[in-house]
Amino acid sequence: MQIRPATVLLRLLLVGLLLNLSACALFTPRDALNVQVAGIEPLTGEGLELRMLVKLRVQNPNDFALDYNGVALELEVNGRRLASGVSDQQGSVPRFGESVLQVPMTVSALSAARQALGLAERFGEDQLPYVLRGKLAGGVFGTQRFVEKGTLEFPGAELNPYRREP
Repeated sequence: MQIRPATVLLRLLLVGLLLNLSACALFTPRDALNVQVAGIEPLTGEGLELRMLVKLRVQNPNDFALDYNGVALELEVNGRRLASGVSDQQGSVPRFGESVLQVPMTVSALSAARQALGLAERFGEDQLPYVLRGKLAGGVFGTQRFVEKGTLEFPGAELNPYRREP
């Protein structure tokens, strides 16, 4: 039996087409995760560091589950890095569902001192901007990055006689 070059070429094209179609299925558009801080609890620190357990509520608006095998977070307040943390926990955020993740974070004495100086610069203002950046690592769809931005409002700021109007 003799194999013709046209048959071999046709088979290779068919295999290539099937591989391309399956690759496209992996890169279907996905919606961004919704992440909010659900709670903060104090942890025991070493020396001059402050430790806390940050609980994140992660909502998955996609029609497929997102598996992860690691979490990393960084908190920036007033344009300065305040805390960071990592966890090797594993799990899954169900399709159209949510999960609560727990990540221990550390605030160094130097970061706390920089924040105190930054607060002194903003004396009289009633809001403080923050940015929480993070990523869920691993899974079929790779690393999922997220950013949560907002402002921290000081209670009773409207009574502050030194308050600056925005």
